[in-house]
Amino acid sequence: MDLLGKVVVVTGASMGIGEAIAKIFADHGAGVVLLSRDAGRAEAARHRVGHCERTIALACDVRHREEIDRVLGLTLHHFDRLDIWVNNAAHGLVSSVASAPMTEVRNLFDTNFFGAVEAMAAVVALMKQQGGGTIINISSVAGHIPLPFSGFYSASKFALNAIGKAARMELASSRIHVLTVCPGYVRTNFSANAIRPDRSQESRPAWVRGISAERVARAVLRAYQRQKREVVVPWSMHPVIKLYQLFPGLVEWGMANRLMRREQTARSSTQETT
Repeated sequence: MDLLGKVVVVTGASMGIGEAIAKIFADHGAGVVLLSRDAGRAEAARHRVGHCERTIALACDVRHREEIDRVLGLTLHHFDRLDIWVNNAAHGLVSSVASAPMTEVRNLFDTNFFGAVEAMAAVVALMKQQGGGTIINISSVAGHIPLPFSGFYSASKFALNAIGKAARMELASSRIHVLTVCPGYVRTNFSANAIRPDRSQESRPAWVRGISAERVARAVLRAYQRQKREVVVPWSMHPVIKLYQLFPGLVEWGMANRLMRREQTARSSTQETT
């Protein structure tokens, strides 16, 4: 699908995957609106993306519907249309299910899930008027495989996967395409910026380097052009997801053992230094 002249809005576009998606769409001729809660960071990302003659940066906290509606109005004022909306804004919460503060849990869902749902509701009416459009939800492999100490993040992504796939069926007759993107580990500051109220350790193995945000962006572009239902990146995560679907106990046993070994190593290190 040709992107020349298309208009794309990307939430959470001030860094990482969001910025990479904004750049690749702009490089292929689209007009792009970069959104972030911090207008200054969005503007800085806009200059890194380039193509400043057809990109704009706006502040938007997706937890508030009025801000989404304001962005839509400004996008239409500047570009006269909206073709693609990318729900990428999200943050992590590393904590045990038993001890996570409920205020942080609700805040996570307000951003990762309800913010995306509010945006979908806001853009669907406009896309129906225009005769079609595309909604791209950036989810996670964690939306297929729950991770210890990232259970609430996983839950928000499981929910996003379900809503996106249901919406795809509901909106097909209106020529609105919904794409769900599930990256594995990505080399960004996402993990470093995650909320850690009880200093829990996430389950990511130390040897996993992750893929680049640019690789995710390329997968998003290809999936959009081919009108895919869902894309998992990297491809090597497909058998892992399938293994969990078929043998969940085996995968959970492996993760539990890995966590136990990590805790034993941490205790040994503490004893050696005391």
